[in-house]
Amino acid sequence: MSVKKRAQKNKSKAAEKISKKKVVKKNMVKKASTKKASQKRAAPKKAAPKKTSSKKAVPKKAAPRKAAPKKAAPKKTSSKKAVPKKAAPKKATPNKTATKKIIKKKESPKNSSEKRNVAKKEEFLPEQYVVYPSHGIGQILLIEKKEIAGQMLTMYVIEFEKEKMTLRVPIEKTKEIGVRKISTKNQLKDVFEILTGKAKIRRTMWSRRAQEYETKINSGDIKLLTEVVRDLFRSDSQPEQSYSERQLYEAARERLSREVAVIEKTDEQKAIEKMETILNNSNVRNEELSTEN
Repeated sequence: MSVKKRAQKNKSKAAEKISKKKVVKKNMVKKASTKKASQKRAAPKKAAPKKTSSKKAVPKKAAPRKAAPKKAAPKKTSSKKAVPKKAAPKKATPNKTATKKIIKKKESPKNSSEKRNVAKKEEFLPEQYVVYPSHGIGQILLIEKKEIAGQMLTMYVIEFEKEKMTLRVPIEKTKEIGVRKISTKNQLKDVFEILTGKAKIRRTMWSRRAQEYETKINSGDIKLLTEVVRDLFRSDSQPEQSYSERQLYEAARERLSREVAVIEKTDEQKAIEKMETILNNSNVRNEELSTEN
């Protein structure tokens, strides 16, 4: 019995030792957990003064930032003072305008010289004969300047002796109107060749043909004028012209004969005789050719 009791005692002692060890471990775990918890709690407590210190430090650091705009004030004033320096190129703008004006002044003589050259090419001299499309041969009496509607205009004073009329034509509008110089002797040869040709009469209504003849007469072109004279001419052997045909023929013949007389420096009547002899000879020749064919 004693052995059993001893064994039981030993077992109980071993159980007590195990329970004590468990209790000790539990206590150790509890202490460790309390230490960790205390550290965790202590960490924010220590962090709190850091945060407060940082909060307090912010206004301390902010103080020089506030002082910075005070120091920046003179910089702003310096920028305001620098405005006139930027305004310096504004002062330079009149120099640019001056250069533009100088360029215009330099360009103006070139333009004026070009205009003079053009004017010289188009100019007619006093006592010179010219052809005005709707009136025929005229003579320039003089070149005068007149103020019309606030503008100074240089004009040709042209006299038409047969029509007893004088016209004032601005120099700038001579091309537009169609005023031209007298034809040359070489051009007169072409005129005589057209007169020797065969008449070309279109088979259309007379009213339409009459309009075409009038436009040719008033065109100012000596070749078209010659065509009208050739087409409306009638020889003694040919049938007579109508009244309207005769009027158009005489108007065209007078225009052409005046220009021929001025070119050859002869009388107008002599020029008409020369033209009609050419027309008569050409008609005889054309009739002979037609009979042969």
